[in-house]
Amino acid sequence: MSADSPQTSPAISTVSGGLTVAPLWNWLSSRSAGVLLHPTSLPGAFGVGCLDGSVDAFLGFLAASGIKHWQTCPLGPTGYGDSPYQCFSAFAGNPYLIDLAALVSAKLLPAAALEPLRALSADNVDYGALYRLKWPLLFQAHAAFVAGGRTAQPYGSFEAFRKQNQAWLTDYALFSALKDNFDGKAWPEWPAAVRTAAAARKNPLAKQVALRAEGYEFIQYLFFGQWARVRALARKLGIAIIGDTPIFAAFDSADVWANHELFQLDRKTGQPIAVAGCPPDYFSEDGQYWGNPLYDWPAHAATGYAWWIDRLRANFALCDIVRIDHFRGFEAYWWIPAGSANARPGHWEPGPGMDFFRAVHAALPDGKLIAEDLGTLTPEVLALRDATGLPGMAVLQFAFGGGSDNFYLPHNHRANAVVYPGTHDNDTTRGWYAAADEKSRDHVRRYLRISGDDIAWDFLRTAYASVANLAVIPLQDLLSLGSAARFNTPGHSQGNWTWRYRAEQLTALQASAAPYLRELAALYGR
Repeated sequence: MSADSPQTSPAISTVSGGLTVAPLWNWLSSRSAGVLLHPTSLPGAFGVGCLDGSVDAFLGFLAASGIKHWQTCPLGPTGYGDSPYQCFSAFAGNPYLIDLAALVSAKLLPAAALEPLRALSADNVDYGALYRLKWPLLFQAHAAFVAGGRTAQPYGSFEAFRKQNQAWLTDYALFSALKDNFDGKAWPEWPAAVRTAAAARKNPLAKQVALRAEGYEFIQYLFFGQWARVRALARKLGIAIIGDTPIFAAFDSADVWANHELFQLDRKTGQPIAVAGCPPDYFSEDGQYWGNPLYDWPAHAATGYAWWIDRLRANFALCDIVRIDHFRGFEAYWWIPAGSANARPGHWEPGPGMDFFRAVHAALPDGKLIAEDLGTLTPEVLALRDATGLPGMAVLQFAFGGGSDNFYLPHNHRANAVVYPGTHDNDTTRGWYAAADEKSRDHVRRYLRISGDDIAWDFLRTAYASVANLAVIPLQDLLSLGSAARFNTPGHSQGNWTWRYRAEQLTALQASAAPYLRELAALYGR
């Protein structure tokens, strides 16, 4: 991996031909800190973190600690594997995050209906049990809404919500209702007459599943209503929310089903011609075969990237800042023939590059984006990042064990960047240090002049001291937790996305650490 030359200012960007031009964006101009925590990890009695008082307590901890950002993973409805990076919709919210107790207060559910959820673990999310228990309650709430003459509307007008979000909501709801009708099968396995949204809207089956589709719309109304409360509280406390958008859409999603023309699909079968992934590297001799359908970028360009702009606009309706996953795919992406045994047969294809970002900037000039610029960083990828002006990422766990030119080492950081001890894809810092080879651990101790006995907070202080304008710390590191609290292990299909903390852990952390975190923020200008 080539070294990234340290830069002190994002105000200029050098592009091919030696010309110096102003970057498109230059928004990360002040210093602050944040915490990375996906809402499913919040504590509570009903099997999964949700948008209840536990969010208020978490935001209160951030405010008390002088922390100004909360970063989440994508907030969409998860599918098989439970990954927030593989969602049934790029626009919808995750129904698992809905606070059911609020629906009891709104008289849409009886209190006794929630009792089976209390038997679920408070430490890990059991998505299988959650699927069996929570979804029926959400539709029970919709049934109560219908039976009550559609008058119980705790989050404003349901009809106004439907109208405002019609561009994506109608297709998402019909897709979801049809999926239920066909026992959860992926849309290519449905009858040919409903394998596209355009055809399905005209099919008699659409009327047969209309009530179920309205149920899905109502569930989205509940999610967005509850998220609006969270967003308002965060604003009141001076906390900006950092969201996340995966670069690729899941194949079995409303997005692909409703927009065949925007993806590299066989026009007869609807199956992908090629799929996304990563090439073979030091970590994987076969590369990574993700299986997501690839975009037909010329088709997107012909629309002025309208779908992507709508998607990002929807993200900004939920969050203040959006991290774009797999930024390097906009410069070039790994094209793998569909059905390959692994990623080896792939090759690089050019992405949309600056043409895409110019269109996004024209539509969303004030949009605050972060480039997830990890992975294979060629000079072309770095040039694209710098031309956009988007802040990239620096991960401290990637810094040690090599030479002084490693651009994740703090002395090579840039101001226009976000520094992390680790991300949702990494082990906790304690877990990483325990598993690291002695060469890397020795490098850490010598570089930071530490013993390594309190490595999570050593990395936290290092991140706070970095010249990177934004430092984001996973909550697991604030709690000094080991590998058992790891959130995701890429390449492993089981055991991911399940970790949760307990309310008393945050209470103790706030009591012991909030004053020190405020002191660090003042010391390092965050």
